[in-house]
Amino acid sequence: MADHPELKRREILKSVAAFGAAASLDGVGFGATLGDERDDRRTDKPRSNATVTKPSAPANRDLIREENDRAGTRDWMASKIAIDPKTKYRSPRIEGYASKTSVRLGDQISFHVSTNPASKFVIDLYRMGYYQGHGGRFVDRLGPFEGSIQPDPRVGEKRLRECDWPACVSLSIPLDWTSGVYLAKLTAEVEKYQSYIIFVVRDDRVVDFLVQTSDDTWNAYNRWPDHYSLYDDGKDEWYWGPDVRASFDRPYGKYCQILDAPLSVGSGEFLLWEFPLVYWMERQGYDVSYISNIDTHADAAGLKRARCWISTGHDEYWSLEMFDHMKQAVNDGLNLAFLSGNSVCGVVRIGPSSDGRPNRVIERIGRFGGPGVEEGEKLLPAMKRLRENGPNEATLIGARSTYPIMGGGDWTCLKPDHWLFEGTGMKRGDSIPGLVGWESHSDPAAIPGLEVVAGGETVYGKIQGTYTATIYPGPKGNFVFNASTIWWADGLSEPPGYVRPAVYTKPRGPDRRVQTITRNLLERFRRPD
Repeated sequence: MADHPELKRREILKSVAAFGAAASLDGVGFGATLGDERDDRRTDKPRSNATVTKPSAPANRDLIREENDRAGTRDWMASKIAIDPKTKYRSPRIEGYASKTSVRLGDQISFHVSTNPASKFVIDLYRMGYYQGHGGRFVDRLGPFEGSIQPDPRVGEKRLRECDWPACVSLSIPLDWTSGVYLAKLTAEVEKYQSYIIFVVRDDRVVDFLVQTSDDTWNAYNRWPDHYSLYDDGKDEWYWGPDVRASFDRPYGKYCQILDAPLSVGSGEFLLWEFPLVYWMERQGYDVSYISNIDTHADAAGLKRARCWISTGHDEYWSLEMFDHMKQAVNDGLNLAFLSGNSVCGVVRIGPSSDGRPNRVIERIGRFGGPGVEEGEKLLPAMKRLRENGPNEATLIGARSTYPIMGGGDWTCLKPDHWLFEGTGMKRGDSIPGLVGWESHSDPAAIPGLEVVAGGETVYGKIQGTYTATIYPGPKGNFVFNASTIWWADGLSEPPGYVRPAVYTKPRGPDRRVQTITRNLLERFRRPD
């Protein structure tokens, strides 16, 4: 870990303590192809992980404002979800997955669905945003399709579970769709049970902001069909070691940690920690485009079309390629905003599926910065077996995940004169209650110009830790900001369907100070050079 003596734990706590220590179409929709097509499911050999970046499209800074002027609906919210109590997370009455985590305009994506009992079903597509406060816009209806019970995949090497279900439809993404996070809501004709498939539609236009979804982490925690994830080696249900793989070719089960959120069935962690940022940014009309972890991994050149890249929520699992791409992007002048916690912690290898499609399987191989003694021996002993550790993530983020990793607290201002706090009215020692959780960053790196703008104590049971929110300058007038909490977006908005987390502490919801800090940050980041 980086040695930064003046920012040691007791000094941070002392500073805080001295001042008082969050429109439907019948049948198949446009661009859809019925049948058993496998999209790009079959190849003779694995393809390269590299993504060919298309020429950037012209900028249109009013696109998101115009998009959100279109009619919204709350029909995107699933109203009848059934969880199998034997598995605790699975929704077998209707469930599915997409052939890609993200898809470009004009390219194809296929959907793969199982119904038990066999039932006809439809797929309603929604783009997620603000939309007059409704949170989503209806895009199209696909189907009805003849559904059937699809087989559970065999257990492969390193506990890999890969579904090989036939595609019910392949969809060519229309060129006039707006980049965003899309939910495909599945509804079975029998008993009307529902679940989701989630995917990102990306474009190649020049934008102010790129928001990255944390789908590597969604996959890592996905226990579908019951106890198969990167966190289960068949013996320990919270395993943190090597030799376990997880596939994107399977449905997302209900989220398995922290809170009970039925709407996470099929939608990963997006609705939990990430949607409030999307909802708020689109309400403000920011010029934003969307990518997935896989795009950051495979398309370094695509990062150059933005002024700022944003991580939000729980962005724990990164490949070494992702780290290298982001370090280079900072050197090239890109602004980064880690509105997230426990970010860039686990090193994963991102590899092809068994039939050769790229970027469909992840495997934990290491820990960024290597495991600390306390992590390896007390909390997560399997870390000691990791052999392909990455660089210290604090050298990118500004700080890193440290023992005890988990915990919550108040987000406390330490640098009230910094431009981040303009208009907030915050004084040194003022706190935003409960905003830090359930994981954060500490141990700031010795980066020239780095400032700890907020910091304090976290509590995990009887164990105390610290967190530090940081900002440091890049080489070309750019900055890297680290909010140091998974729950930052809770302070921005509370969209329909949102479930407020509560563990170790509880955030209090939208807060003018969090909104102002975020606005100050984004406005600084989108200024022309």
